Amino acid sequence: MPASPSEPYDLAVIGAGCAGLAGAVAAAAHGLSVALLDASNTVGGQFYRTPDPALGAARPEALHHDWRAFAELRRRLEHSGAVHLPGHHVWAVTDGGGDARWTVHAVTGADGTDGRPVRIPARALLVATGAYERQLPFPGWTLPGVVGAGGAQAMLKSGLVLPGSRVVVAGSGPLLLAVASSLTAAGARVPAVVEASGYLRYARHPRALAVNPHKAAEAVIHGSALLRHGVRLRTRSAVTAVHGGDGASPAGTEPAAGARVTAVTVSRLDADWRPVPGTDRRIPCDALAVGHGLAPQIELAVELGCATRRTPDATAALVLDDHQETSVPGVWAAGETGGVGGARLARAEGELAGIAVAARLLGRPALTGAPRVRRLRRHRDRMRAFADAMAAAHAPGPGWPGWLTDDTDVCRCEEVTAGRIREAVTGLGARDARSAKLLTRAGMGWCQGRMCGAAVACLTAGDGVPTSTERRPFSVPVPLGALGALDDDSGDPAEAGD
Repeated sequence: MPASPSEPYDLAVIGAGCAGLAGAVAAAAHGLSVALLDASNTVGGQFYRTPDPALGAARPEALHHDWRAFAELRRRLEHSGAVHLPGHHVWAVTDGGGDARWTVHAVTGADGTDGRPVRIPARALLVATGAYERQLPFPGWTLPGVVGAGGAQAMLKSGLVLPGSRVVVAGSGPLLLAVASSLTAAGARVPAVVEASGYLRYARHPRALAVNPHKAAEAVIHGSALLRHGVRLRTRSAVTAVHGGDGASPAGTEPAAGARVTAVTVSRLDADWRPVPGTDRRIPCDALAVGHGLAPQIELAVELGCATRRTPDATAALVLDDHQETSVPGVWAAGETGGVGGARLARAEGELAGIAVAARLLGRPALTGAPRVRRLRRHRDRMRAFADAMAAAHAPGPGWPGWLTDDTDVCRCEEVTAGRIREAVTGLGARDARSAKLLTRAGMGWCQGRMCGAAVACLTAGDGVPTSTERRPFSVPVPLGALGALDDDSGDPAEAGD
């Protein structure tokens, strides 16, 4: 840590998942003072969620793979000298120039409810904020019992609870197999895994498959578990409606408010993700775990002016150089911020970034040419190639908006329907997500567009591509009191370490 509270940290790491942990440990190993900030009270991020000790889980590692690698990182962090700041919700980073160029602004407490403002000055910044689930709306998706696929896994890992006893898993992407495998292992009945894409697209990238055999091994493990439990895999299909109450709501209409999931309608899709007429099939269930991939969480970096690129599945990721530095000097990024690729890739990128920061701040460029760094770069490049192949294989098709009826809620927070957004486009001239937001309030609710932003952008652009890169001054909700305290001394580094 800094020699005195008035001095900046050498490096502030935002996010204590795989990438942030690896980056913090690597930088501290080279003698840098490191602050590791995370909203959670424990390290591990979304991937390595663990239950509260009070729940008495005997083997929390049973729901994870590569647990040994995570446990080793956690052990190294404890002995690294890096300062872990849990419960710190980072809402902005400002550039003040000078030696302590970056100031990380955060509020503390569960969900930031404490509202205590904290400011962390640092000479360099590593953004390792991970990703969040991308959701594509459809009739009934707001019913109780509909959860995100990743959300279902989080419920199980951190709370040891299931979203239901009979759970359909749907959407697109390799996360679905992992979620279904976890749910069945925990005792849930999974009638079907409904994948909107197929798996044959992976064959278009034989080299990426050949140099990443561990990915094939993971798929075999999950697939074998599903076979043992009699789970049916339906590819080129999607849940196009959810039914609640007595399950008698007409197809294509919203169920009555307050009704709980009783069934879903699964439809075959054509190559553009349009439902094929006459292929609907209803599957009884009491919960639906659904997600259409992950979107990099890059609000902080985008607000700093970091350049982005469009990934093969139409999300936005940060542009990074060979050593994980963004287009803004002094800002590095690792993990899902550069494109979703999994825990192993995140660890490799985090370590690369930590070493690169040390090389820059210590004036030792030779560090980035060491054999370890060359191996990490080759490892990263192989896994990044697979990540791009995976994104291309599960990219949403342009026809998915055909699932939506005019009364389907798109923005859940503000209850803005697809019909209102379409009217904003055809009747009021909206041509982008920001215009639609101003005209309809879509994206102005508590989640600030994380749930609906991609869908709103798609509906206004009219091209069926669910992507959004809107800049926001605050990356998380922040109390007015925290903003009002910016000019006093309550957010100095000394308090941050309390």
